[in-house]
Amino acid sequence: MSESGSEGRQLIPIHVTVNGHAHDFDVEPHETLIELVRDRLGLIGTKKSCDMQVCGACTVLLDGRPVSACTMLAFEARNTHLLTIEGMADGEHLHPIQEAFIACSGFQCGFCTPGMILTTKALLRENPAPSEDEIKHYMRGNICRCTGYKRILDSIQDAARRLREETGHGA
Repeated sequence: MSESGSEGRQLIPIHVTVNGHAHDFDVEPHETLIELVRDRLGLIGTKKSCDMQVCGACTVLLDGRPVSACTMLAFEARNTHLLTIEGMADGEHLHPIQEAFIACSGFQCGFCTPGMILTTKALLRENPAPSEDEIKHYMRGNICRCTGYKRILDSIQDAARRLREETGHGA
């Protein structure tokens, strides 16, 4: 750890690649990943909600795996690749998962949608053709307070189909 500032605060230097762009930060030991993403990088698609790792609104992908940014410490992301919802699209071209959520109306207010989409990406990378039960099991950590989940399930199944047609495999 290195000291910085007149208060003698301990800062931890980290290197992290976010949405394909390399960044170096000095973070405080208690700084969370969501604070780094939202406050320092301005990537506000990652939502802060429960602060307890139960709702999934803050889900980001860390080296391809879904993590709760609200409870993960920023220094734990050092030397990793982080994907937020802002990194899903390729310029103006939406990712097939995003297209499926729009086509199937897999959202209402949209607050949980970024976390749902990123968790879906991880699921489909692991299992390109999941059953409905497999989807429900994998998505159990993502809560939506607006829908009955039917359209979310439809969106994930449509995304799986789109990805298999486009690439021959998952996300």
